[in-house]
Amino acid sequence: MEIVVSGIRPTGNLHLGNYFGALKNFVQMQEQNNCYFFIADYHSLTTHPKSENLHENVKNVLVQYLAAGLDPEKSTLYVQSDVPEIPELYLLLNMIAYLGELERCTSFKDKVRKHSNNVNAGLLTYPTLMAVDILIHRAAKVPVGKDQQQHLEMTRDFAARFNRLYNVDYFPLPTAFNFGEELVKIPGLDGSGKMGKSEGNAIYLTEDPASIRKKVMKALTDSGPTEPNSEKPEVIQNLFTMLSVVSSLDTYQFFDDAYNNCSIRYGDLKKQLAEDIIAFTAPFREKAAELLKDEQYISRAARLGAEKARASAAQTIKNAREIIGIKHL
Repeated sequence: MEIVVSGIRPTGNLHLGNYFGALKNFVQMQEQNNCYFFIADYHSLTTHPKSENLHENVKNVLVQYLAAGLDPEKSTLYVQSDVPEIPELYLLLNMIAYLGELERCTSFKDKVRKHSNNVNAGLLTYPTLMAVDILIHRAAKVPVGKDQQQHLEMTRDFAARFNRLYNVDYFPLPTAFNFGEELVKIPGLDGSGKMGKSEGNAIYLTEDPASIRKKVMKALTDSGPTEPNSEKPEVIQNLFTMLSVVSSLDTYQFFDDAYNNCSIRYGDLKKQLAEDIIAFTAPFREKAAELLKDEQYISRAARLGAEKARASAAQTIKNAREIIGIKHL
């Protein structure tokens, strides 16, 4: 049973891209692995969220993780800031992280270019904190997308450097978790790229039906095919990709045939897609609404996750301190 770690920033509600990108697989992973799933509220501080928004977002993400099927008894589901050992290891690893490698990080350079008025130390040392999230539990596997591959490599570098500097073989060198199948990349409703909150093109797991219908009907299309069996342009393929994950095979085939024989009506396609998304997200919406009424259960799940995460993290910190030579007089 391998130790697997994955986290998500509490930037609001989870969307279809989150679900098909990883969350669906997390539910299966917890049955066969020792999984740690966390809500990365420390990471979100680089963008200075309002305190009331941060607290509400953390709660929403926890509830939606639970609604999606993560079991706090089977896996360790916790809030990052509930584990004080994390900032301590963050400090220790920052002592062996070098300025040059942090500045060369692709995500840091992107942030500097896009948000030059908010280049804070947290952004610079973001890879160190990501490494801590993994190494605090001495994880072997990490589910990562292509955009996070560099962070995983840096985690391996930090772990190897610690081991080499102190002549130990303590931290494992984590590798990417292989889901065993090609992950479905859910496109946004704006016709290009992937679905995401910051892009404003997402459909959320707990979104109300009226809002879903409005968003889907506004999705970009073109004037329609003029030649039979022609290749679908990106804006149309995006709609078919979403159709393929929420609709029945017969429904998908009906609209695919209509496209290929040039008889397709995009209005009909979008109406069907909206209703199928509503039906698909209904269990999440209903379960989340039920959980939100049970404050005691939410608190109990968070406490259980914190206790299990701290038990693992405390052992790591104890060992790291001893290896470094930090001891009580």
